[in-house]
Amino acid sequence: MRNILIIGAGKSSSYLIKYLLEKSQTENLKITIGDLNVDNAKKLTGNHPNTDVIHLDVFNAESRVAAIKQADIVISMLPARFHIEVAKDCITYKKNMVTASYVSPEMQALDEDAKANNLIFMNEIGVDPGIDHMSAMHVIDRIRDKGGKMILFESFTGGLVAPESDNNLWNYKFTWNPRNVVVAGQGGAAKFLQENQFKYIPYNRLFRRTEFLDVEGFGRFEGYANRDSLKYQEVYGLDNVKTLYRGTIRRVGFSRAWNAFVQLGMTDDSYTIDDSKNMSYRDFVNAFLPYSPTDSVELKFRHALKIDQDDMVWEKFVELDIFNDDKMVELDKATPAQILQKILMDSWTLDQEDKDMIVMYHKFGYELDGKKHQIDATMVTLGKDQTYTAMSKTVGLPVAIATLAILNGKIKTPGVQIPITKEVYTPILKELESHDVIFKEYEVPYLGYNPLSI
Repeated sequence: MRNILIIGAGKSSSYLIKYLLEKSQTENLKITIGDLNVDNAKKLTGNHPNTDVIHLDVFNAESRVAAIKQADIVISMLPARFHIEVAKDCITYKKNMVTASYVSPEMQALDEDAKANNLIFMNEIGVDPGIDHMSAMHVIDRIRDKGGKMILFESFTGGLVAPESDNNLWNYKFTWNPRNVVVAGQGGAAKFLQENQFKYIPYNRLFRRTEFLDVEGFGRFEGYANRDSLKYQEVYGLDNVKTLYRGTIRRVGFSRAWNAFVQLGMTDDSYTIDDSKNMSYRDFVNAFLPYSPTDSVELKFRHALKIDQDDMVWEKFVELDIFNDDKMVELDKATPAQILQKILMDSWTLDQEDKDMIVMYHKFGYELDGKKHQIDATMVTLGKDQTYTAMSKTVGLPVAIATLAILNGKIKTPGVQIPITKEVYTPILKELESHDVIFKEYEVPYLGYNPLSI
C-alpha cells in the first residue's frame, strides 16, 4: 500500500481525512495521521482499517523522521511556522510534500534542493490561499488564450457564519482563529493598485474604506483591503494590470462597527494591561475612555465615537455585553487584543448546531478587440456541522486532491510551488465541482473600480 502521512489533525483536517479514506481502497492507500492529540485524530478516522494514528510531536526529530521515512508523500497541516522542519526532512528522505500555508522565505529557499531531487513541494493549496489562486488563474488564462489583455483584477474571500446560523447583530461568528480576526490588518498600511496609481490605507482607516459585493442568493456583503494586494501581481502575470485589489469579506455594517474598537485602541497587541486579571469587561472599556466624575461608560463610549443613541451600530456593542461590570477578564498581563478576543468569544463562538460559510468573489476586467469586458465569479460553500465545516472542506479537499494527483503522477513539475498552472488547477477545480465547490461566472458591463468606495 502507498502511505500518505498527515501531520496535524486539527479543525481543517476533517474533509482531507474523509476524502483520502474514501479513496483508500480503490487507490491502495494507507493513511497515517500523526498528532499530539491521538484521540481527536481517531475520531476523524472512525477506526477505518486503512488508517494508522500515531502520537507525533513535530519537535521530536526521532519520531518525526521515523514517520516521514515510512511515507510516500507527506501532508503538513501544522501551523505555518512549523512546516520547515518537516520540509527539510522531506528533502533528506526524498518525499513529496503538500501544505495549505503561504510559502515562507525558508520554504522558498528549498526550491533548488526540491528540483534537484525531483520533488514537488506544493504550498498554498487550501482556500485562501489556494482555491483563490486556482479559480483566478483559470479565468485569467482563458482570457489570455483568446487574446484578451487583463486590466483589472479584484479578489475577495471571507469565512462567515451561514445564513441559517446568522443570529447576532454583527452577522458574524468565529469560523477560524479568533486571534487572526482581532489583529487583522495590523503591521502596515494596506497597499493596492487603482487605475495605475499606488494606493495605501493605514490601519486607522482600513475599516472605513469598503466595497460592496452582491452575491446571488446570499445578498450584499462588504470587502475591506488586505494588507498587500500586490503580492501576487508578478506571480499571476498581471504586471500591466491597472487595478489590482484583494480583500476580506464581511456582512455590511461589520467594518463600521469594528472600526470603533480600532479607534479606541482595543485591538492593540503591543503592550499589556496592568491588573487585567481583576478587570471587569466594563473596566476594560472604560480604560480607553476619558475620566469623568459624572458621565457613564456608555455615554463616554458614544461620545468618543460619535454614536447617536438611536444608531443601529450602538445596539451591536450592547449585544456584546461589553459594559457588564460582573463579567471578569480573568487574563493575567493580557494585551488589549487578547482581552477583546475573550469578550468576543462569549458572543461569537459557534454553537454546536451552527454552520459556517465560505464566500469568494473575483472581478476580472479585460480588453479584447478594442472593447472592455468584465467577468464576475462567485463561490459560496456551506458547512454541514462543527466537524465538517465549509472551512475544512475548502482547505482540506484541495490538499487531498493535489496529494493524490502528485502520488499518481498527474502533477509532475518539481520545485517549491503554488497552484497557478493548468497542470495543477484544471483537474482540481473540476473535481471540486463534484463536491459542490462551484464558481458561477457572470458577464457584466465593465465598471472598473467602484468610485463610491475605494
